[in-house]
Amino acid sequence: MKSPFDEIVKALVMRHQLSACAAVLTLCGAFGVFSMPAFSQQASSQKISSVTVARVELAEIIGRVPVSGTTVARDEVLIYPEINGFLIESLTVEVGDSVRTGDSLVVLSNSTLTVQVAQAEAELTRANAAIEQAKSGIDTAQASKVQSDAALDRAQQLRKSGSTSQASLDQALAAAQTADAQVSSAQGGLAVAMAQRQQAQAQLDIANLNLSRAEIVAPTNGLISERNGQIGAIASSSGNPIYKIIRDGIVEVEAEVIETALGQIETGNAAELDIAGIGQVRGQIRRISPTVDPLTRLGTIRIEMTEAPDLRTGLFAGGWIVTAQRISATVPATAILTDKSGNYVLAVQDDTVRKAPVVAGLIWKNRREIVSGLQPDELVIARAGAFFADGDVIKPVFAEDAADAEPAR
Repeated sequence: MKSPFDEIVKALVMRHQLSACAAVLTLCGAFGVFSMPAFSQQASSQKISSVTVARVELAEIIGRVPVSGTTVARDEVLIYPEINGFLIESLTVEVGDSVRTGDSLVVLSNSTLTVQVAQAEAELTRANAAIEQAKSGIDTAQASKVQSDAALDRAQQLRKSGSTSQASLDQALAAAQTADAQVSSAQGGLAVAMAQRQQAQAQLDIANLNLSRAEIVAPTNGLISERNGQIGAIASSSGNPIYKIIRDGIVEVEAEVIETALGQIETGNAAELDIAGIGQVRGQIRRISPTVDPLTRLGTIRIEMTEAPDLRTGLFAGGWIVTAQRISATVPATAILTDKSGNYVLAVQDDTVRKAPVVAGLIWKNRREIVSGLQPDELVIARAGAFFADGDVIKPVFAEDAADAEPAR
């Protein structure tokens, strides 16, 4: 068993040993014996970094512009009556029916129109009779003129021979002048009668035209998209049309494009659309509006379907306009850097970094098109950063190699 005196002695000895060790360490530090940290920092500063690189590869590049819109009729035909105020007796087609040019759509009450035709025919008959009467009057007046002219010739001959008086000659002359006036009057009556017949014929033509308009027929082939008319209603050319027809049944997409993208698209560009309830549909731009909405800053385009699905109007459509499709040199999009001089990449040649100015193009599937500045199979730093400079030496590592080198977790 140890005594308290032994414990005190042991503590003093340990304290003396610790003091001696501290003194030795102080001396070693003074003479630079422990210089490992400085050496380690120097070695670290000279260590070559492993950097992920990628090759310049030829790949497909597709340029796209987003669009959204609604299915609409390419051409919508509005069916209005051409005569107002007549009762709708029948409507022969319903929404969704297909019609052809000339098919009956609406029948209006025509009893009044039939009476108007009969009245116009009667007026024409009277006008024709007046013409015949005028012609007869001309014949009578001309016969009277012939007799008057003959009598005047005899009177003039007798007056020259002194066998008749001047009064007889004057009387014969007056009779001839009267006959001339009667002929002129009869001819004028014929002109009036003919004008009246033309007017009566025009009235009959109008009456027949109105009667034909009592039946409204389809002006074009198409699909009935809307019906507003009701049997028993009074037909009117104001208000809603009786029917709406989609000409030839053609439905297309009216879409909106942001104004900054309008310069990238042109008529004929392919479209890839997703239409509600239909799915994927292909089309192409048929028309581009020349104006932009000043409030929304959107332009309007029309896209016709190159496929022929059964489309309804009013369906939502969204998708893309394909503005370009080509094979180009590409690099990862993260390889592109920008400074005041423009776009550039950090190219790698013989394990040395080189700043390479490039002209960058479209982005597709996380790769950026290189229009100029690089050739296929050249190396670039895949995730470039400002901490690399010209002349830096690196250890290139491809992304797939780096992934294989990672330990399993």
